[in-house]
Order: sequence, then structure tokens, then C-alpha cells
Amino acid sequence: MPELSPRRRLAVLAICCMSLFIINLDNTILNVALPTLQHDFGSSLSGLQWTIDAYLIVIASLLILSGSTADRLGRRRVFQTGLALFVTGSVLCSLAPSLGWLVAARVVQAVGGSMLNPVAMSIITNVFTEPRERARAIGVWAGTVGLSMALGPLLGGLLVDSVGWRAIFWLNVPIGLAAFTLTALFVPESRAPRPRRPDPIGQLLLITFLGTLTFAIIEAPGRGIADPVVHGAAIIAAVSLAAFARHALRTPEPMIDLRFFRSATFSGAVVIAVTGFAAFGGFLFLNTLYLQNVRGLSALEAGLYLLPMAAATAVCSPLSGRLVGGRGPRLPLQLAGTAMLASALLFAAFDAETRDATLFAGYVLFGIGFGMLNSPITYTAVSGMPRAQAGVAAAVASTSRQVGSALGVAVLGALLAAGLSGPLAGPGFVPAARPAYWVMVGCAAAVLVLGTVTTGRRAARRTSGLVESEDHADQRHATEASAR
Repeated sequence: MPELSPRRRLAVLAICCMSLFIINLDNTILNVALPTLQHDFGSSLSGLQWTIDAYLIVIASLLILSGSTADRLGRRRVFQTGLALFVTGSVLCSLAPSLGWLVAARVVQAVGGSMLNPVAMSIITNVFTEPRERARAIGVWAGTVGLSMALGPLLGGLLVDSVGWRAIFWLNVPIGLAAFTLTALFVPESRAPRPRRPDPIGQLLLITFLGTLTFAIIEAPGRGIADPVVHGAAIIAAVSLAAFARHALRTPEPMIDLRFFRSATFSGAVVIAVTGFAAFGGFLFLNTLYLQNVRGLSALEAGLYLLPMAAATAVCSPLSGRLVGGRGPRLPLQLAGTAMLASALLFAAFDAETRDATLFAGYVLFGIGFGMLNSPITYTAVSGMPRAQAGVAAAVASTSRQVGSALGVAVLGALLAAGLSGPLAGPGFVPAARPAYWVMVGCAAAVLVLGTVTTGRRAARRTSGLVESEDHADQRHATEASAR
């Protein structure tokens, strides 16, 4: 790829951030509309979980395929295809006549969305080649992700109360069309020197694993743990995971190369992403239901209550990027784990939601932690793999986020459902949610511990050695291919 001028590099970054804003906004904006959907469609708690998790599961399942496809066919081409599909899915969501049709339209959205996150990160990585400049660009990218996900409830509440829940999907259309046009004008086409081959077997096994695991978790409280359908889904999930690992070890170019998990830094980034985003997904799901169903707030009022979390995320996301660029990923991860742990403990041990002072303190702390989380995850994941495979690296990091969010909604929602003996709006909500908050405590503790252990000098040296050996291998293969 030819060297771009500073102004054009900034334009490329802005275009990528536009697309990422809408894709990640849709991860959270629907949360605040859940009580309205429950009323309009007569949905159960599990139905509400599926409106969120169907989107997350499909994105998580296809991100790695999209990243490697972009490395092979062209990043700009795949990026524009994703924007077109995402806008189409958004229009279909706004027209959905029932919850089932809404879930189906969310799947279309997710197919397009899977082509945006990893491809945008791959474009950024290949446009910003100088390490410090790349770290700052990743910080802006991660800040956009954090800000869009945190602002989702506020924007969603405003649109739901003023226009209706369908309007939250209209927001994507003009932004998506603008990003599509600007991509054609400013984003250069690029491909990996030695792109990975497709792995349809691994792709099928991953989809099966995530789908059946989420089904078993969400449906267990309603159907009962002893239900044969739940048992069957859990068994299929376990078999699919084992087959996926076995296939990855026996295939020359698997969808996820398990060799990279020898890097403590890369493995740590993946686990931190899963646990950190599980806490975030569950936290937002529980609190939007609590504020509207138990406190009786409107959608806009619930969004305003969550504004302290959004503000803290907006402040801390760019700060985290600067810290990563100047001091590395360890400090931001430690700050993220500490703040999220303190917030989760307020809810788990002190019923923070029952008093405004502790409720807002918990929101601010969680916003600080979540704002600090994105940049170091992305930086360590991309740094842990060769630059030629930037699409795969970004896809693994993004997949880990989506898997974490989906599991957070599924597991914490299932714990809430299992503890409720009455309706969602009843007084039993707070004690029923307490076990879910203790799970969040464990997730935050994992972020803190792994963020400290896997980002030290020893782990960094080992990662550097692995990346250098793979870069040399890529160069050797490219030379051999040219000779032939």
C-alpha cells in the first residue's frame, strides 16, 4: 500500500470510526427499548435476551471469516459490502411486525456488521504503520467503540420516547450511506501478502458452538435444567468446541491458529475481552430492565440515569489510548479491572441500585473501567500477531468482545430469571439480580489479575519472538511464491 498523506490517513480513520460508531451503537441502543418491545410484542425475558444475543452471536461467529476474507479479496470491498448489508438490515428492523421478524432482521444486520469491526481495524493497522502513531489511532478507534456503546442507552431512550423504538434503527441509515460513499473516495484498497485460506469446517463448528451454548443458557430457566432440549444443546456445544479445537490443530490454515495462544499477551487479551465485555453486557441488560420495570422510569429517563456511565466512558476512552501509546497496556487494564470490580461489589454486596448515591457511584466507576478497557485489548491482540494477518488479529479481538457480551446477557439474564418468583417489575428483582452481580465481581477480578500478569516484560518478550518468527515465515513464503 502506498504511503498516504497525514490528512488522508486522518480521513480514513474518521471513516472507520463512523462505521464503528453505528455498529457498536447497535450493541447497546436496543437495551433501553426492551421494556417497550416486551409490551408491544408480549415477549418473555428469554425473548428479550434473543433480540440482543442473536445479533451478538452472528457477529461473533462471522468476524474471523470476514477479517480473513477482507485480507484475501480486498479490505475496502468487504468493508463497503458490510455497510450495505448493515443499512439494509437496519431498514428491515424498523419494519419488523413481530419479535421473530425483528430477531431475523437483526441477523441480517449482524452479517453486515461482522464485515466492519475487523476490517476497519485491519485498514487502520495497515494505514498507520509507525508504532506510536498506530497506538494513537487504535486509541481513537477504541474510544469510538466505548463511546458509542455507552451512549446507546441515552440515544435509544431519546428516540424511543420521542418517536418510537423503530427510530433507533433509522439512525443507522444516513450514517451508513455516508460512510459507504466516503469509503469509495478516500480508503485505499489493500490485501494481505499471504491471506489465509477459508476454513468452512471451523466456521461451521464455531457457529454451532456459540449458538447451542447460548440457547442452553437462555432457555434453561424457562424450560428447566432437566429439559432434554437444553441437555441436547449443551452436549452439542461441548462436542462442537472439542471438534473445533481438534480441527484447528490438524488443519494447515485453521480459522483460528491455536499457536498464537502460546503468547501470554495475546491469550490474556482474549480472556480479558470475554470477561470484561460479559460484565458490560450483563450490567447494561440488568440496569435498563431495573430502571424501567422496577423504578418505573421512561426510556429517556433511564438513558439519563445511565448518562454518568456514558460520560465516564467518553472521558476515559481517549485517555486509555494515550496511556497505551505512552506507557503500554498494563496500567489501563489495571485501572479498568479495579474500577469495574469496585462497581460490581457495590451492587453485589450493598444493593447499590436501591439508593441513588450508590447507584450513580456504581455507574461512574463502571464507566471508568469500561472506558479504560478497549484500547489495551485491541493493542495487545494486534501486537500479538504478524501485521500481515491484521484482519485475523482484529477479528479475534472483536470476536472475543462479542462472545463476552453475548454470554453476559445470556448468563446474567438466566441468573435473574432463575431467581425471580414473580414479574420483572416486582420487588424480587434486586435479590434475584444479586447472584448475577457476584458473577460480575469475578469477571472484573479476572480483568485486573490477567491485565497485570499477561502484560509484563516477560510476556512481551515472548510475544515479540513469536511475532518475529511468523513475520519471517510470511516473508519466506512470499519470496517463494514470487520465485514460482
